Amino acid sequence: MRVLRVGADALLVEVDSAAAVTALHAELLRRRAAGELAGVREIVPAARTVLLDGVAEPAALAARLPGWPVPPPAETDGPEVVVPVRWDGPDLAEVASLWGAPVPEVMGSASFRVAFCGFAPGFGYLTGLPERFHVPRRATPRTAVPPGSVALAGEFAGVYPRSSPGGWQLVGSTDAVLWDPAREPAALFAPGTRVRFVTEGAR
Repeated sequence: MRVLRVGADALLVEVDSAAAVTALHAELLRRRAAGELAGVREIVPAARTVLLDGVAEPAALAARLPGWPVPPPAETDGPEVVVPVRWDGPDLAEVASLWGAPVPEVMGSASFRVAFCGFAPGFGYLTGLPERFHVPRRATPRTAVPPGSVALAGEFAGVYPRSSPGGWQLVGSTDAVLWDPAREPAALFAPGTRVRFVTEGAR
């Protein structure tokens, strides 16, 4: 863990994995709720960093933070979103061949969690696939990926909230609305949210 000062009242914490980001984000939220992070307005996770904005005493917190125990979040921590999926993606057969296992079975049994958000409003980077199921990005990205596409790249899974170019492997589609400015909150996925993929129509 490396802690860097950012401006007058912010800290940027660097860690070595998305799993470490998820654990640190959960621990920081817990400590803020317990009143241990005075003044902190925002806690923003990214691929390998967590930003704390509004730190009352940045130097003191920067010195203490590396010594904190940071346990992984419990499987039941955080809200859960269930996403019904049609397993109809154009890369489904290729991914199943790489895995040597049916995609719905693997995706349905994995414990996904939103590590961080970005790329487009409503897009969450989901961790939880065991390492043996990580897949490479496509050699040639598509110029347009349909909204609702369930996709995989490296250690991450995700759902495209709108049509955009993309190089992830597409394994399914969903009618779930990932981003709706008229909804509160607008984003279906937020850091820390647990996500469960289920086959559409399954009981």
